[in-house]
Amino acid sequence: MMDIVETPVKDLWRIFRVMAEFVEGFDELGTVGPAVSFFGSSRAKPDQRYYKLAEQTAREIAKAGFAVITGGGSGIMEAVNKGAAEAGGKSIGLNIELPLEQIPNKYQNLSLHFRYFFCRKVMFLKYAHGFIVFPGGYGTMDEFFESLVLIQTLKQASFPVILMGSDYWKGLTNWMEEKMLKEHNHIAPEDMNVFTVLDDPQAVVKIIVDFKEAQGPVGIELPTGMKKA
Repeated sequence: MMDIVETPVKDLWRIFRVMAEFVEGFDELGTVGPAVSFFGSSRAKPDQRYYKLAEQTAREIAKAGFAVITGGGSGIMEAVNKGAAEAGGKSIGLNIELPLEQIPNKYQNLSLHFRYFFCRKVMFLKYAHGFIVFPGGYGTMDEFFESLVLIQTLKQASFPVILMGSDYWKGLTNWMEEKMLKEHNHIAPEDMNVFTVLDDPQAVVKIIVDFKEAQGPVGIELPTGMKKA
């Protein structure tokens, strides 16, 4: 009986914690300027190919005038924050509380901490002029496919979604084309055009810069249709 009485109170306090995370995120990120969100495995090591490629890509993105946003942890996230910071760019980490503690990497010059994944996801999206997705696991796939769903369902204006590392992604993209599209007709042909597979950091920068110039100074809207203040 006590649990039944306490649950509504706990839920009300949870609402305030959620609001606090949104307020802090909007306040801190609202002034960073154009940004690009990066995703990828936390298990990548500094001597591995994709770590180095992520570091190089982030460096070029920062030189082009964009802040970078990562999950703030190790692996690809660390590489991205490192590349941006060393290029003199804004290097942002959106850290998350996990049962197995995530240790924030040391290359963030703006670090935010989240308890709720959905609050963190909004921050990845709201201030980004594009997603760059490096090889990763379930979390990376979640971010990739969520971005495709938002674009496909018109809940989000189309923006660049770039998969880095053609050899890693070709099995997935071939399966999407052969099974999801051709064999089962679960997606439309144009749905295969909402992402691009690349290996060259300079080609990534061009896509992001071209998109920003086409959009002007206004950033991407929330999928809920909220307007900027």
